[in-house]
Amino acid sequence: MTGPVPVEFVPAGRVVTEPVTKLGGRPVWRDGAQWPLSKQSGEPMKFIGQFEVRGGKLAYLFMSKEPGTFAPDGGENAVIVQPGGRVPAFCAGVQDLTDGPTAGEDHLPRTAELDEDVEVWQFLGGPDVEPLWLQGEETPGEAEGEPWELVVQLDSTAMPFAVNFGDAGIGYAFLSPEGDEGRFLWQCT
Repeated sequence: MTGPVPVEFVPAGRVVTEPVTKLGGRPVWRDGAQWPLSKQSGEPMKFIGQFEVRGGKLAYLFMSKEPGTFAPDGGENAVIVQPGGRVPAFCAGVQDLTDGPTAGEDHLPRTAELDEDVEVWQFLGGPDVEPLWLQGEETPGEAEGEPWELVVQLDSTAMPFAVNFGDAGIGYAFLSPEGDEGRFLWQCT
C-alpha cells in the first residue's frame, strides 16, 4: 500500500507517562506545563492528544468547547510544541496545569487493518505525508511558500472518544518549518 498508513487508537489499559504519541489521558510535558486557555472563555482547553514530531519533540493538541475550533488561529484550539517551542500568539495564554480537562482515557496508536478499497482518513504525518483534504487545501504556510508539515490527520468517526470536528469531520495538526510552533484546523462534510 502506498500513501499514508492508517492508524487507530486503542485503550492503553494504563496511565501513559512516557513522551510518546497518544490520545487522551494527561499530557506528558517535556518543558513544564503550558495548558492553553480558550480565547472566548479564558478556561483551560481540553487535551486531545500528544504526537511525536521531528527533533525529539512532542506536539500537544488542545481544543476548547467554544465555537470556532475549526480555525487554525482563532484561539479555540492550540498545538503546543515542546521542548523549545513557543506558544502561538493567538492563544489567550497558558497555565501551569498538570491536570486539566481531557477528552478521555489514554489510547495508543497501532496500524489499522482496512480493506484495500477503503480510503484512509486517519493517519500519522511526517515530512513526506500529505493531508487528504475534505474540502480544499488549507495547509498553513502554503501561500507564503513555506508549507507546514502534517503531524496527524484525525477522523472524528474513528476517534476513541467524542470530538467536535463538525459533521463527520477530519482534524489536521501541523508543525512549522522551524519545528517550534503548531496549528490545528478541521473540515467537515
